[in-house]
Amino acid sequence: MKIAFRCPPQFEGFLPQPVPARRALPDWLHRMPASVASDYLGGDVPTVKQCPPFVDAMSFGFLIPLACDIRVEGGRFDWRWNVPASVIDAFNSRSPLDIHLPDQVRDTPLFDGSRFILKFNNYWTVELEAGYSLLITHPVNRFDLPFRALTGLVDMDLYKDTFTNFPALWVDPAFEGVLAAGTPVVQCFPVPRGALDLEFGRMSAEEEARFAKTKTTLYSESGAYRRHFRESKN
Repeated sequence: MKIAFRCPPQFEGFLPQPVPARRALPDWLHRMPASVASDYLGGDVPTVKQCPPFVDAMSFGFLIPLACDIRVEGGRFDWRWNVPASVIDAFNSRSPLDIHLPDQVRDTPLFDGSRFILKFNNYWTVELEAGYSLLITHPVNRFDLPFRALTGLVDMDLYKDTFTNFPALWVDPAFEGVLAAGTPVVQCFPVPRGALDLEFGRMSAEEEARFAKTKTTLYSESGAYRRHFRESKN
């Protein structure tokens, strides 16, 4: 699928580019061993590094990165980002970080009257092929990040000439330091639009036999899912 990203000319050289998620897996996943000793079982067990669905989900789609370094200290967010003036200034904030009022999520589980909701501002337009929307969510399995981006769905084949920004909850009040430019803010998945056609029924004898065969293969062969049931996504 072709995906087109555009930024204002003045932002070139200042703005980290979106990147395929498979190229930006976190260091902790790279460092993680394939297996560890288990006190419960008295032997080695595979880690999630050997779980293709876990890693594939983290590797799928693309990531939109944080525009610049943001320093967090004493509950204060600060940045220095001297981007040249551009045509967007009359319509869009050049601040990499903004807020939503708590009242905007009143009567939802997100509401905390003492805290604002952050908004990471984005300076890339995104254009998808006709008939596709963009599912935008927190980077998959990235619970190490001190925020949680909220999930949204945008029809990026039509809404392609302006920016989409990303609201998030700040979930680690103890965090102090620098949230570096290039930190993944959201992970994005192009999805085709269309009504779902759900079908329900009982397994036939043939389907039960295939179920048993699949389970037997999974139990008897190490790495069976990767070899027999997974399509390469590179």
